[in-house]
Amino acid sequence: MKKHQILSVLLLLCMTMSAQFTQKPLPYAYNSLEPFIDAQTMEIHYSKHHAAYVKNLNAAIAGSSAEKMSMEQILAAVFKLSPAIRNNAGGHYNHEFFWSVLTPEKNTKPSSDLQKAIQESFTSLDALKEKINQAAISRFGSGWVWLYVNQQGKLEICTTPNQDNPLMDIAENKGTPVFAIDVWEHAYYLKYQNKRPDYLNAIWNVVNWNQVSANYAAALKKKK
Repeated sequence: MKKHQILSVLLLLCMTMSAQFTQKPLPYAYNSLEPFIDAQTMEIHYSKHHAAYVKNLNAAIAGSSAEKMSMEQILAAVFKLSPAIRNNAGGHYNHEFFWSVLTPEKNTKPSSDLQKAIQESFTSLDALKEKINQAAISRFGSGWVWLYVNQQGKLEICTTPNQDNPLMDIAENKGTPVFAIDVWEHAYYLKYQNKRPDYLNAIWNVVNWNQVSANYAAALKKKK
């Protein structure tokens, strides 16, 4: 191996060792969620937008107090950290969470415990979908809509701007996320253009209710 090749390998190893956060492989193929989310959007969203958040997060934490923190610790302390850490940590967490609550598998359903909680808070699953869609439509500009377990252990819906989420110490509505929808335009513009309601209606066809149910169970356990 030539000298420049050895140096390149060593540099790559150093970069890998210093990178605290990495991007998990997408749990399905780019085209798996079609026709509801198109393959081109998924590829750009995952390989460009999400990947940039991971890269920029690792650059932002280098040499800072956040360098040794876990993601949960960073989100719980973003008020004290730089805007670059806040935005990129949120971007990484939010996207990884979002991929996990989508699936090409058909006919997944909420667990009995989650179904009961939905009925208690929103009367029905259809009513929940309608309230989430309305909240997402009402979110001005870029952001996210969340179904989360609040500090009293109840399900609630909120939206956050940019890449914020309910785990952050600066969040207006604090709690543990159970489900989320990305309403940044890059999540839907290639297929739906400015028709955010059409995107929101379509996405319910690819919700991974098995994962959402697991998130709900974990959130309740966390409250105990």
